[in-house]
Amino acid sequence: RTQAEMAHTCRGTINLSTAHIDTEDSCNIVLSNGGRTYHLKANSEVERQRWVTALELAKAKAIRMRNNQSDDSGDEEPASQSDKSELHGTLKTLSSKLEDLSTCNDLIAKHGAALQRSLSELENLKLPAESGEKIKAVNERATLFRITSNAMINACRDFLDLAETHSRKWQRVLQYEREQRIRLEETIEQLAKQHNSLERACRGAPGLSSSSTGITSTAKGSVQSAKGEASDEDEETEYFDAMEDAPAFITVTADPKHHRRSGSNLSGASEGHPEDWNLEDSVFESSNQSSYNESTCKDLLPKKRRRTRIPDKPNYSLNLWSIMKNCIGKELSKIPMPVNFNEPLSMLQRLTEDLEYHELLDKAVKCESSTEQMCFVAAFSVSSYSTTVHRTAKPFNPLLGETYELDRLEEFGFRSLCEQVSHHPPAAAHHVYSKRGWTLWQEITIASKFRGKYLSIMPLGTIHLEFHSSGNHYVWRKVTSTVHNIIVGKLWIDQSGEIEIVNHKSKDKCQLKFTPYSYFSRDVPRKVTGVVSDADGKAHYVMSGTWDEKMECSKIVQSSHGSTSTEGKQKTVYQTLSPKVLWKKYPLPENAENMYFFSDLALTLNEPEERVAPTDSRLRPDQRLMESGRWDEANVEKQRLEEKQRAVRRRREAEAVEALEEGEDYEGYIPLWFERKVDAVTGELICVYKGGYWEAKDKQDWSMCPDIF
Repeated sequence: RTQAEMAHTCRGTINLSTAHIDTEDSCNIVLSNGGRTYHLKANSEVERQRWVTALELAKAKAIRMRNNQSDDSGDEEPASQSDKSELHGTLKTLSSKLEDLSTCNDLIAKHGAALQRSLSELENLKLPAESGEKIKAVNERATLFRITSNAMINACRDFLDLAETHSRKWQRVLQYEREQRIRLEETIEQLAKQHNSLERACRGAPGLSSSSTGITSTAKGSVQSAKGEASDEDEETEYFDAMEDAPAFITVTADPKHHRRSGSNLSGASEGHPEDWNLEDSVFESSNQSSYNESTCKDLLPKKRRRTRIPDKPNYSLNLWSIMKNCIGKELSKIPMPVNFNEPLSMLQRLTEDLEYHELLDKAVKCESSTEQMCFVAAFSVSSYSTTVHRTAKPFNPLLGETYELDRLEEFGFRSLCEQVSHHPPAAAHHVYSKRGWTLWQEITIASKFRGKYLSIMPLGTIHLEFHSSGNHYVWRKVTSTVHNIIVGKLWIDQSGEIEIVNHKSKDKCQLKFTPYSYFSRDVPRKVTGVVSDADGKAHYVMSGTWDEKMECSKIVQSSHGSTSTEGKQKTVYQTLSPKVLWKKYPLPENAENMYFFSDLALTLNEPEERVAPTDSRLRPDQRLMESGRWDEANVEKQRLEEKQRAVRRRREAEAVEALEEGEDYEGYIPLWFERKVDAVTGELICVYKGGYWEAKDKQDWSMCPDIF
């Protein structure tokens, strides 16, 4: 809307510049203006204060806009007395100087006219011809002098007029900055007080078991958040909430000691037993670990001391737009990039980094119920994104035939192998075996598009997880990652989409939704929610948390049908027991901001090791040079490796053409440690591990490995 339309408001609006903002209690806000009053209700005291702060800021902005309109008409008075005196003093000085110049101008004009009259009289006298010419030249110079003086006076007058015109604008800018600083100081002070009061309240509160929590979902199983309703709400007051999506179900935390069926508005659909939630001393309780060392201290101690830091990231400047402006709409993997955009890890190592919370799968082996096991698998699928929240740099694109091994069989019970099996499109095959009872394999193809303002990264392919004793076979896919502010601003990453985890043996399912960030959303950022259900569609657990911090699991003791939403979808109400923390992110190591925000595991991934294959990512020279801080040399080496790979591809293409001309079959590139097979569960063609790598490592026979570095 334009300024001219501001006075023509819609029905029911309130002018914030003259509105009165008040708070009734811990959650209610009263907004009044003359005869119109609105009662607003927030979820909590913290959210209420956030709304009050936002309304006060909007009110101050509305007042400034109203004052600015009067300023433009010339009615503004400086707000600060000191600024007013300073401004008037400056204008007074300029005016006095202009008066002095005007006086000088009058004197110059007066004396110039007298001089010209005298010269005219001299011209009328009978003087020699030579003297007359000189007098005429002097007269012309005097005229030019008077014209120049007048021009100077006019310029000074124009300057003063301009200063008077813009002085009000300068004053408004200074006043706005001053108000912003004062408001920021007051807000920080207010937040500090609220933080202290909340801490005291948390210490004094015996428990929050009776409080309500809310999770909502669409009818297809995708999940978003909703507010829980307070039990002591005033029946005479009606509140209307603007929801982003109509919720399909709501969960309410129930007290297991006083659990009973709900009121008449709930028609029971299924009912569980609270006494089943007795895993505090076994699997679920052991999942609540807080650090990397704590999670492994119960297992075998590491036999090798791993490194805990790498050289600090150098501060190199780079003109990003000069490179990215020619990349819009192109496949990112086909664009040559300097190492300035990279982190010193390859995509194979980033894929291996998904195993950072492998102990979740070790605990899932101990679960007797497949739905309980599904909860740990879901938490594991979310945990793989925890390292991406600060990791805005891209990993190195692996060369064709490049491998990466992570042998932690003696330390953590698993060994992992990755191989780059295709270059265009880039595809990596991954296989992990754990002697603690599980095997994971996947083939991931990274599709990425640069859209100008953001970069979309879409992992294509399925992840398979099988538990040896039970035979449970889980399959899921990854969500889309988006890197924002590619050109201007600070880079940040968001995950969005849905993950459906299916147990193909028991037909259990878990539908997880990664809620994309929205400036207008009331949800916590990076939120993940979901429901675990069995083959009959009966819900057993509710998953909730964030992909960068933790995931919790709540057992459902009763599911009921509630009211119908505005879109005609019937809501389901789940009563759950108190949530259990399944996964919590490990804290980053000290000085992580100068080490590419690497986690403890990521710091060890590129650590040099002996006896690895000659195609291992640890031996890639450009990546090693970058980690050492020698970026210029790394860029040169990166170009050499890419040109070497292009030469090999051209030779392979020539061989294919030659074989075609001779009528022979040409197989193309064949992966060394993986082979393509049709998956028996999904029916997809996938690269699976065919064996031989660890045996070759034991013999140190790498004669079959290509020379790629």
